[in-house]
Amino acid sequence: MKIAVDAMGGDYAPSVVVEGAILAASELGLSVILVGDMELMKKEAAKHKFDSVLVTFKHASEVVAMDESPARAIRQKKDSSLRVCFDLVKKGEAAAVVSAGNSGAALAAGVFLLKRLKGVERPAIAVSVPTKKDPAVLLDVGGNVDCKSSHLLQFALMGDVYARYALKKTNPRVGLLSNGEEEAKGNDLTKESNLLLKKTSLNYIGHVEGGDIFDGNVDVIVADGFVGNVVLKVSEGLVEAVTSMLKEEIVASASSKVGYLLAKKAFKNLKKKIDYSEYGGAPLLGLNGVCIISHGRSNAKAIKNAIVRAHESIEAHLSAHISEEINRSAVQEAGKILVSDNATVLSEAD
Repeated sequence: MKIAVDAMGGDYAPSVVVEGAILAASELGLSVILVGDMELMKKEAAKHKFDSVLVTFKHASEVVAMDESPARAIRQKKDSSLRVCFDLVKKGEAAAVVSAGNSGAALAAGVFLLKRLKGVERPAIAVSVPTKKDPAVLLDVGGNVDCKSSHLLQFALMGDVYARYALKKTNPRVGLLSNGEEEAKGNDLTKESNLLLKKTSLNYIGHVEGGDIFDGNVDVIVADGFVGNVVLKVSEGLVEAVTSMLKEEIVASASSKVGYLLAKKAFKNLKKKIDYSEYGGAPLLGLNGVCIISHGRSNAKAIKNAIVRAHESIEAHLSAHISEEINRSAVQEAGKILVSDNATVLSEAD
């Protein structure tokens, strides 16, 4: 069960990617294929001890830049490290892809090479977010800017599966992100999506507001990619700002330093909860295969944990469970339409 890792993706590639992959292999026994410039990868790998059976290399002569057009990059750069990773999965030589590179290109490559699962209209990027209780999942966070209500319905179904099989939540509570809890609130998209979600067998709790995301009372938060991405970026910015301000306050006076020392363990636990590197990366749900998209600024720890997420997704048969859920929902919907059509025919016959 090898995991293809895009060694050239991310702000600090290939050094931190190679290090993270080696950590995943040495600490957890996971098998990885590092894909990228062979000379650069081996130069970085030489700085660490590693098992050559668990860590192997595959050369790729091109790199997809962070600001490149995703579709054009995948079509034209056929020997890019990112595309080669997906090719390995397509050929069955790897079971998953991990990349901290261009997320749009990862989405394009996934759809183009691995294809979408049957019944899935749009794949979605799902990110784990810290809450006062256990982590929750927010999706979509950037895969689809313009969405229809049917897309949000499928995001909810995929998020429910991810929460159950990856986050080990029983009967996850699903909420639709809106500007108020009342059903009358929201735009046309959320109102239409709300009506669809109410008809499902999901544990749907209705509209949730931005402030509800982190209280731990909702397990799956559904949004279109535009709103979800804004929420994600605002959250990341807030964490960085609060952390920076807290450091300034701590060094401002002797009493603050003493207070910090007394509460050092609490600060350490808090940092672990809100540190994105602990979560590793975000799965791209809805593909006929496993893909984990890591933060562009990922460090070695984040890459290691992204590989762990990929391994867990493979072992949990996440794609198969999503496919089952989507198809089951489609069959139920077809049944409802059939019943409705029959009722109409009988009514007209009367």
